Amino acid sequence: MKTILILNGPNLNLLGKRQPHIYGHQTLVDVERLCQSVCPDGFQVSLKQSNHEGQIIDWIHEARETTCGIVINPGALTHTSIALLDALNTYEQPVMEVHISQVHKREAFRHHSYISLRADGVIVGLGLDGYAAGVRRVVALSEER
Repeated sequence: MKTILILNGPNLNLLGKRQPHIYGHQTLVDVERLCQSVCPDGFQVSLKQSNHEGQIIDWIHEARETTCGIVINPGALTHTSIALLDALNTYEQPVMEVHISQVHKREAFRHHSYISLRADGVIVGLGLDGYAAGVRRVVALSEER
């Protein structure tokens, strides 16, 4: 069974409660269910969330040996974390960057992503469907290898 790691950064534990007019009413439990539902036979997801940059970096390091791809919504770390970019640069499998909202219609600081420098694709503005698209793309890239 191949595992796709779904990583979520700061404040995404409040998905469904925090600014629902931007992020919607669904939760991370809904994200996990959606991602698992689009996995073909032989694939599964493991969803993790942390408000701590170091924890996310540790999970990326562990994923080097245990997963076939990462779908990551780094939250605000997208715009600030060179350390997260460095960790992702050590990861040799596909990486898809996902943002629930259309970040390019928001504040200017949200227009820059360090993570995009490593990501094999970037999905913005599709709501939770962006996670499903990320999983599908990781599956496709994984099967090409």
